[in-house]
Amino acid sequence: MDNADVVVIGSGIGGLSCAALLARYGFDVIVCESHAIAGGAAHAFERHGFKFDSGPSLYSGLSYTPSANPLRQVLDAIAEDVTWVTYDTWGCWLPEGDFDTTVGSDQFCEVLSKLRGQDAVAEWRQLQRVMKPLAQAAVAIPPAAVRYDLGATITAGQFALSMARHAPHILKLTGAFSQIINGVVRDPFICNWLDLLCFLLSGLPANGTSAAEMAFMFADWYRPGVVLDYPVGGSGVIVDALLRGLQRHSGQLMLNAHVEQVLVENHHATGVRLRNGKEIRAHRAVISNASVWDTLKLLPETALAKSFQQRADTPECDSFMHLHLGIDAQGLRPDLACHHIIVNDWERSVTAEQNVVLVSIPSILDPSLAPPGKHVIHVYTPGNEPYALWQGMDRNSQEYQQQKQARSEVMWQALERIIPDVRSRCDVTLVGTPLTHERFLRRHRGSYGPAIPAGKGFFPGSTTPLKGLLCCGDSTFPGIGLPAVAASGMITANTLAPVNKHLQMLKDIGYPILDFGF
Repeated sequence: MDNADVVVIGSGIGGLSCAALLARYGFDVIVCESHAIAGGAAHAFERHGFKFDSGPSLYSGLSYTPSANPLRQVLDAIAEDVTWVTYDTWGCWLPEGDFDTTVGSDQFCEVLSKLRGQDAVAEWRQLQRVMKPLAQAAVAIPPAAVRYDLGATITAGQFALSMARHAPHILKLTGAFSQIINGVVRDPFICNWLDLLCFLLSGLPANGTSAAEMAFMFADWYRPGVVLDYPVGGSGVIVDALLRGLQRHSGQLMLNAHVEQVLVENHHATGVRLRNGKEIRAHRAVISNASVWDTLKLLPETALAKSFQQRADTPECDSFMHLHLGIDAQGLRPDLACHHIIVNDWERSVTAEQNVVLVSIPSILDPSLAPPGKHVIHVYTPGNEPYALWQGMDRNSQEYQQQKQARSEVMWQALERIIPDVRSRCDVTLVGTPLTHERFLRRHRGSYGPAIPAGKGFFPGSTTPLKGLLCCGDSTFPGIGLPAVAASGMITANTLAPVNKHLQMLKDIGYPILDFGF
């Protein structure tokens, strides 16, 4: 039997952020990963010389420090980094037309002027004025200072003056973003655009996305000199950086270590049992980076008190379809953008199945991801593929293969708007479905994450009704994607850390800290 201070279930970005920080704080940490590769939804894989990102493809706020991005704060805290390449342009293929746009406010106003006229530009400028104090409020307290115990009065209290200055606006951040834009934005295109941005952030439109998430996005994307980032080597190098931070402080990663049950004694989580029967005892805590639904499956019936029922009823976002392609790049236009977003029909809502398609061609920025003269491409329908269409299918059946072909067609058609002859260029073709998500990522129904509408429910945070069991990941913190899960992992680690070590971490990443004698 192995022993540790903390056992972390799952090596997604949330779990690794948490584990690496705990190791930095001096805890003995073991991470149990069911898969043969670390990284969860952010893991990378290789086929025939092509290096693919399994999930995240759009990054920002990571190539510089200090940054409001929680993942950047985690990397700073564990003294790790990767090499970043920066860019600012992405392609849009919308019902109004096809165009390239850049992050930042000025060029988007040029797009608005051409598509919608000066009235739309004036609305956007007014929205920016409304969002400016909200954006400042959204970053008034860094996630690095947050913890879920009384120690927060000291660590988060360091930022009390900043929070007091922004108090009226902080209250506005707790509701839906639609409440902010009502009366400010009337132009249909801008409304659709904001719904799209909300959907990409949270899996919900503006009336379900928290104002805080959009304020954070405005603070990041619409500031002077903003750029987007891409990690040289792909998403896997971020996973590697977190693992280096974990292992440098004597933390352990166990691959092919599928947790079958959380051990519970006297209403206290005391460790985990693996599928092979091995038990690992946790002296301080068990931390689950699995989704809320998958975490509940790990608990014995005797531990599932009524207080867990609300979590079991958490609404879920839909799943994904994926195309991972390795193609011949000869003769493609040299100014091809790395990222593209395709919307087929605004009238159907951005959340409608197969209506929004995202395309990433990261080898444009990092040629090392593909053999010479080749490109890697990742196409996906983000959180809009119904699991019910796939439920119960045999992955080896002809029916499954036929449905894969039929349901991937919308992605091929979207990609053909960018590269018309792409089907004839393919060296590698991989199609992923909700069943792929469910199988390889151990995701309940292949879900993108919780769909908790702002103002109509709350993310539960790290703590649980079971003593000794904490959680991190997309089921605990609002927002979908790397910043949200990194924040959740950081906050969970902070909650276990001694206050003096937490304060020292804040000092080390550049925050001025008052000395209370700890």
